[in-house]
Amino acid sequence: MSTKNIALIMGSFHKQEMEIMHAEALVVAKDVGLHIAEEIWVPGSLEKPLALKKALQKDNIVGAVVLGIIERGETAHGLVMGQAVTQAIIQLQLEFMKPVGMGILGPNIEPQQIPPRLKPYAAAAVRAAAVMLT
Repeated sequence: MSTKNIALIMGSFHKQEMEIMHAEALVVAKDVGLHIAEEIWVPGSLEKPLALKKALQKDNIVGAVVLGIIERGETAHGLVMGQAVTQAIIQLQLEFMKPVGMGILGPNIEPQQIPPRLKPYAAAAVRAAAVMLT
């Protein structure tokens, strides 16, 4: 069985929460037979599509997982950003024909909703990528 190298793209804006998601992604990736060959930290969700594209262009990367949080704000900025980022990620997945597990909480997530979702979202994103690679 060949090694299935994936990239892990994470936003550092919510660094403490992302460390929890990161740790869970590492455990689940190992459990499902994926190797995280590249870890990429970016400032926030808006920067994830560019980092994802750079990773998916590499021949040794067969897929990716994108983790992050788009918290509820006082304006519609988060909703607009969430839609744009999601659309860009889907387009890149189709352009490169490589699966991308998406574990971005939100948009519009409230602060108290974040902690219980960190591990489940990270795990689900890794498992989704693994399933699509079979």
